[in-house]
Amino acid sequence: MARNSASAKMGLAAAGIGACCLLSPGAFVAPTTPSLRASHNAAQLPGVQSEALNSEGQGSSWLASGAAGLLLSGVAARALLGSRRAESSVAMRATGIGINGFGRIGRQVARIAMKDPEVELKLVNASYEADYLAYMMKYDSIHGRYDGTVEVDGDALVIDGHKVALSHTRDPSEIPFAKYGADYVCESTGVFLTTEKIQAHLKAGAKKVVFSAPAKDDSHTIVMGVNQETYKPEMQAVSCASCTTNGLAPMVKAINDAFGIKRGLMTTIHAMTASQPTVDGASKKDWRGGRAASGNIIPSSTGAAKACALVIPAIKGKLTGMAFRVPTIDVSVVDLTCELEKATTYEEICAEIKRRANGDMKGYLGYCDDSLVSTDFETNSISSTFDAKAGIMLDSTFVKLVAWYDNEWGYSCRVVDLIKYMAKEDAKAR
Repeated sequence: MARNSASAKMGLAAAGIGACCLLSPGAFVAPTTPSLRASHNAAQLPGVQSEALNSEGQGSSWLASGAAGLLLSGVAARALLGSRRAESSVAMRATGIGINGFGRIGRQVARIAMKDPEVELKLVNASYEADYLAYMMKYDSIHGRYDGTVEVDGDALVIDGHKVALSHTRDPSEIPFAKYGADYVCESTGVFLTTEKIQAHLKAGAKKVVFSAPAKDDSHTIVMGVNQETYKPEMQAVSCASCTTNGLAPMVKAINDAFGIKRGLMTTIHAMTASQPTVDGASKKDWRGGRAASGNIIPSSTGAAKACALVIPAIKGKLTGMAFRVPTIDVSVVDLTCELEKATTYEEICAEIKRRANGDMKGYLGYCDDSLVSTDFETNSISSTFDAKAGIMLDSTFVKLVAWYDNEWGYSCRVVDLIKYMAKEDAKAR
């Protein structure tokens, strides 16, 4: 299926969303934090195979109150964000970030960071040469062409006129984080997922590391909009959980806060990822996982539901789930079927989610009451968009709830948001 530029796609998405409420007006690019979105609204702006895996199998190269307005054009957005970057440089120093691994998540984090005035992309470490990294930055089969300029300058990229250093080592202790001021690192190779393993990053000059995948140890897990206040400056590494946990947890929090969740089962209908073969291959641990991704619906496991307890301790032992991998290439949807502690109506549930989506969880939880499908949520920055028309209720305490999430873009937005949040909290503690 031919795809146009990201700007054109987002314009069409704006028309398609129609009455869909509380989708981010800034979904096309990086103003990913609720504070930046709020400023949009206030200003009345139109609205490597050892190549490891990250965030629910996203492949790494090695290593809304939104319906009320129109989306910004790429030109206008660049002008606005350029202005904000200039203003920000006066008010505060942008947080220097580095990316280790330039796969599906690493690339989206780079795109988002380049459009966010609060961060400055300093360094990318990946095994590929500069010209191919530039190509990967420019073009994307899902999210379209990069809305800006990407050039090669020796062994560096020049993105929107800003020079981004490159390195090509598999040993994180050799990545020049200190040299280029990359204080906060997005670890997206899927290899270094414990606090012990990221000591090499710290030795190389990184101050903090964010895993774009579930941690393999007891490193702290944060889902933005759910438990970010549990971050402590003494933490060296933090996991941004998985894309599916980010797609589920905001809705779970809103429901549990208001009605209580006695128990529940979650199913994610998940888009294909780079961990899956295009044709039948070998998979000793997961036989079904070795079947062709493009021609099958494949039952799979996921720890996303149980992981919710890491960020919402009150639901520990109350949720579990599974996944179906389906032959689409982006956007997934969670189906949460749960028994509530408090009797209610479906209308009250919708009203509560809408209230939270337009309140304290804005930018993380969205609400939609239009008849949308998965492609309508491509390149949407919201973590979890509740679909009011898709849910059903059996009785006053038994309900099925549905929420959409872009498992690439939305998740990558949260990685950037988490880095920004950590940087601000660290600054306060100094």
